[in-house]
Amino acid sequence: MTAFAPSRLFTGAEIIEGAVVHIDNGRVTSVSRTLAPDAVKLDGLLAPGFIDAQVNGGGGVLFNDAPTVDTLEAIAAAHSRFGVTSFMATLISDERGKIPAAIAAVEEGVRRGVPGLLGLHLEGPWLSEPRRGVHPAKHLRPLADEDIQALTRTRAFPLLVTVAPEQAAPIQIKALSDAGIIVSLGHTAATAEEVQAALAAGAAGFTHLFNAMPPIEGRKPGPVGAALADPDCFAGLILDGVHVHPVSAKLALAAKTARRLVLVSDAMSTVGAAGSSMQLFGETIAVQGGALRTSAGVLAGAHLDMSAAMRNAVTLLGASLKDALRMASLTPAEFLRVEIDRGRIAPGLRADFVLLNDALEPAGVWIAGERVA
Repeated sequence: MTAFAPSRLFTGAEIIEGAVVHIDNGRVTSVSRTLAPDAVKLDGLLAPGFIDAQVNGGGGVLFNDAPTVDTLEAIAAAHSRFGVTSFMATLISDERGKIPAAIAAVEEGVRRGVPGLLGLHLEGPWLSEPRRGVHPAKHLRPLADEDIQALTRTRAFPLLVTVAPEQAAPIQIKALSDAGIIVSLGHTAATAEEVQAALAAGAAGFTHLFNAMPPIEGRKPGPVGAALADPDCFAGLILDGVHVHPVSAKLALAAKTARRLVLVSDAMSTVGAAGSSMQLFGETIAVQGGALRTSAGVLAGAHLDMSAAMRNAVTLLGASLKDALRMASLTPAEFLRVEIDRGRIAPGLRADFVLLNDALEPAGVWIAGERVA
């Protein structure tokens, strides 16, 4: 058994002082105010580890390039430095054979216990061509019955699928949702009515709100308007100050609140790596002004980590520290339906922690009670 006595503790609901967190066998057994004689004192704010629903790569590797357990281990190690204790390995639209390879890699990675690996996010290929971003048009296609059969097979990890309503009918979205798959809407130019039909069919949220979507207009609210008007759906946000203007991000926070806005990194291989460029489908992508762009200036994923996204919520949006931390931990846990096990520091939950210094930078990271960074 281990006991931690941090300067301050964020439980997922409140920030308190003088608390002691007791851990046994990788889980929290109790949170008390009684100082244990052998408690390890931690100088800083101990918070639930960050949960990232959209990680394409890190540490110099990209999941699309090599969907293997070795790649997942490298990505996990890179992001743990930034406070990430759970992540969804993300595969963007690619050749058909990449999806079964990605599923197999995540299955094996979860079986082996790759630290922090939570599940798989398939961002496409069921996306809208006009809003494809850097997703190759040749790989995009409508959702088919054979896809649904392959995706709805029972798995021991969360599966998140991003689709455009133009490529997936409400009855198909319902089939995925009924099978326990988390359906997110993204890379779409659908009307608000089409989006509302997808939400009614079981779609749970939106992938990188604002990005790869038409702008909201008074008579054409589109996906963004439908997302902001719905109080129940979740919305991912790439909060690097580039992908979404801070004013738009403030609007999203005001409409969705910290209970429904999910911070994501959309990180590519440059995060946690020495280099500032990478190859994507044979094209060089380079960090320019804090963001990854093609030679034509098209945004391609993000050069962002979750600890920076959390700090940006405070500095760019004026969010409270509690709300910023919630959007990086408990809210994504609820979106991914793992809040019974992660996202809070409470008895029975996994001992997944990040220790933050006065600058809100990670000073220590624990996954299932084991220090990893």
